[in-house]
Amino acid sequence: MRTVGVEEELLLVDARTGVPAPVAEQVLAADADADDRIVAEFLAEMIEMRTRPHTDAGDLAAELCALRAEIGVRAGALGTAAAALSTSPLPATGTVMPVARFARIAAEFGVLAREHLTCGRHVHVEVADEDEGAAVLDRTRIWLPTLLALTAGSPFRGGEDTGYASFRWHLMARWPISGPPVVVGSGEGYRRWVDDLLGTGVVLDEGMVYLDARLSSHLPTVEVRVADVCPDVRVPVLLALLVRALVETAAGQWHQDRRVRGGRAGVAAAPDTTHLRLATWRASRHGLTGELVDPATGSPAPASRVVADLVDHVRPALVDSGDVALVEDAVRRLLGGEAQRQREVYRRSARLSEVVSDAVRRTLVVPV
Repeated sequence: MRTVGVEEELLLVDARTGVPAPVAEQVLAADADADDRIVAEFLAEMIEMRTRPHTDAGDLAAELCALRAEIGVRAGALGTAAAALSTSPLPATGTVMPVARFARIAAEFGVLAREHLTCGRHVHVEVADEDEGAAVLDRTRIWLPTLLALTAGSPFRGGEDTGYASFRWHLMARWPISGPPVVVGSGEGYRRWVDDLLGTGVVLDEGMVYLDARLSSHLPTVEVRVADVCPDVRVPVLLALLVRALVETAAGQWHQDRRVRGGRAGVAAAPDTTHLRLATWRASRHGLTGELVDPATGSPAPASRVVADLVDHVRPALVDSGDVALVEDAVRRLLGGEAQRQREVYRRSARLSEVVSDAVRRTLVVPV
């Protein structure tokens, strides 16, 4: 079974006010064992956690909960807290961490970098090599908007309701290389495309290829980056299982195509990047509460139906991994959407600080 790991960025906030707090250096300094699973991010108001690769959903969930709890303890000692929020509901200015690469990005991209207070979730799934990885990217890109809709949870930013279910995606979309991946056909095609981007001098390194999905530059994995973070830890577990099943399904299609073609594989038929960006925009706008663009027809369809189609598409892989019941149950629980939850908290309390407090509480809850 393919391994899957999760990178998750958490917002660090003042425990009393909910305002983002630039305490990442202190949180990291509290680690006597120098655990490489908790690392710095671009801004001091956020922190990143990285799980080990796992094959079992329960083990992945347990490590996610343990890492969240560890960050919560360290942050709590500073009068702060950790929240799985993709944007800050309250106004904030980011503080660039004192790292040479980050300083170079800040100098080159100005306000775009200073406003980059966005927390995302990245799922890494094992692939055999870059050819298999490229084939997976080409065949899974049509489902990335659906994954965003499932996880959309950043309706508030800087003191206002943005009107979007995932405003984080729009903040990421302002960078030079962002959004849906292009069709590359092979590992060589992917590498040539990235090298051409770097050759322009606009992006400083491969780490700045901020696509919704890409090949990892340092691991033998496909890295799906489209998702928001969410306080409910069951969401990253669901996302990880769906992404692994998508990778397994796409890789199987590619290998079958190669067998039929005598070792050669065709390029997956897919919408162009502009159409896929429109589909992602719709997912970011409404999440699960409206219509999505149906990957099969390119037309609007109820979000619940598109999500059901996704589960059906990967069902054989979920059956093989033993995860189908867990995924179906989690999808049923999620159909309200994280963005709707946050808006309901605000409707009841009329305080964005309570939206943050609610997220802090849920970030540390261990599901039974």
